[in-house]
Amino acid sequence: MESPPSLHIVMTPWFAFGHITPYLHLSNKLAQKGHKISFVIPTRTRSKFNHLNQFPDLISFYPITVAHVDGLPFVAETTNDVPSSLIPLIMAAMDRTQNDIELLLRHLKPDMVFFDRFSSLDYQVGSRLGPSLYYSTTTPVTMAYILSSDRNLITGGHLFSETDLMVPPPSYPDPLINLHLHEARALYEDIATKLNGDILFFERWYMGLTQCDAVGFKACREIDGPFLDYLQKSLEKPFLVSGPLIPDPPVSSLEQKWVDFLGGFQPGSVVYCALGSEATLEKDQFQELLLGLELSGLPFLAALRNPFGVDSIDEALPLGFGERIKERGAVHEGWIQQQKILEHPSVVCFVTHCGWGSLLEGLVSPCELVMLPRAGDQIFNARLMGKILKVGVEVQKGEKDGLFSKESVCKAIRTLMDDDSEVGREIRINRAKLRDVLLRKDLESS
Repeated sequence: MESPPSLHIVMTPWFAFGHITPYLHLSNKLAQKGHKISFVIPTRTRSKFNHLNQFPDLISFYPITVAHVDGLPFVAETTNDVPSSLIPLIMAAMDRTQNDIELLLRHLKPDMVFFDRFSSLDYQVGSRLGPSLYYSTTTPVTMAYILSSDRNLITGGHLFSETDLMVPPPSYPDPLINLHLHEARALYEDIATKLNGDILFFERWYMGLTQCDAVGFKACREIDGPFLDYLQKSLEKPFLVSGPLIPDPPVSSLEQKWVDFLGGFQPGSVVYCALGSEATLEKDQFQELLLGLELSGLPFLAALRNPFGVDSIDEALPLGFGERIKERGAVHEGWIQQQKILEHPSVVCFVTHCGWGSLLEGLVSPCELVMLPRAGDQIFNARLMGKILKVGVEVQKGEKDGLFSKESVCKAIRTLMDDDSEVGREIRINRAKLRDVLLRKDLESS
C-alpha cells in the first residue's frame, strides 16, 4: 500500500502560550508523518519555542511583527505579556497582522490552513484561500456548553443573561456539568465582550466555527465522545480529533536543585502545585493557597507567578511562612520542568489549574489530581474530571465570590491522600484506569 502524499500545512494559532504550545505539539506529530509545516508566530516570541521544534527540517517558523495598539506595552505580543484586562488589545493587535498573513499564505500556497478562534486567519481570510480547519485547543465539553445551537445566545434581539449560563443547553450530554453564579458571571463578561467594532466575542468565535471547512480538536473520544457528537450535530460539518497530544518526555535531566529538594523526601509524599504560565492570583488568594499547602502537613513544591501588585515571591509570602516551612516546602517563580517533576517518585499529588495541557500531563503521570480552575474552559475541564469521570477532587470555593480558603485547599489534598477516604479510594482507581487508556500506544495513531 502506498503511503498518503505529504501535505503542506500552515499553522496560525492565537497568540497565547496555551494555544501556540499545542499547535506546535500537533505540528511535531504531523511532521513525524512527513508533512511540511509553516508556523506563524510573533517575532520576539519565536525564541521561546525553538526548543519545542522537534523537526526543524520540516517545521519552519514564519515570524510576524505584531503591530502596536494604543494601551499595550510596546513589547507585548502575546497574552503572556499582559494582564487579562488587556487581552482584547492583543486581539486588536493580532487583527492588524491579517494582511501580512494573507500575503504570506498567497506566497506559500499551502494545501490547508489550521487556524484558531482569534487567529488573524479568521473566516474572512480563510474562505478566500482554500481549505481551512479550525483546530480548537478549547475542549469539546466547553464548546458544546457555550456554542451549541441549542443555546440561543441572542433571543428576540436581546443578549442572553449570566443566569442562563449557569445551566447547560437543552440535550447537553450531562446535566452534572453546570456553573456557579460567580463562574457564569465571569464567563458572561468574557463572551459578551465587544471586540473590534461591535462584534461580540462569542459571535466571532462562532463565525470561525461555521465558516471553516472542518473542525479539529485536541481531544479523544475516550474522554470527549458524547460532547463531540453533540457539538457535531449542532455544527453539521466534519469533525477530526488529534488525540490528547501529550508531548514526548523531555530528554533533558531534571535541574539539580529540584533533584536535591525532591530527593530529600519519601517516595509518594510531595505535593506539586502549578497554575500555568499565565495565571496570576490576587495576593490574598496566593497566600491562602500556600497556607493550604502548609496546612496539609505534606512537603510541597509550588511553581507560581508573582501575585498582582507584588514584585517578588518573597514579598508575597504569608507572615512567618518561610521560617515555618523551612526545608519542607519551596515556592518557585518562573518556568519549571513540569513533566520531569510529575515523573519524580517523591511527587504524589498535583494541584493544577486544569488547563488542558497541564491536566493531561497530570493524568498520564502517577500523581493524583487536585483541581483549582480559575476561568474559561478550566472550569469545564474540572467538572468533567471531577463530576463525570471522577478522577480528581476540585477545591471548593464560595458560591458568590468564587474565593477558596486554606481549609478548602487542605481538605481537597487530604481527601486524596488519606488512605481511609472512600472518595479518595474511588478516585485513585478511576484515575489509574484513565491513565492506562491515555498511555495506550495506539491511542493517538487511531
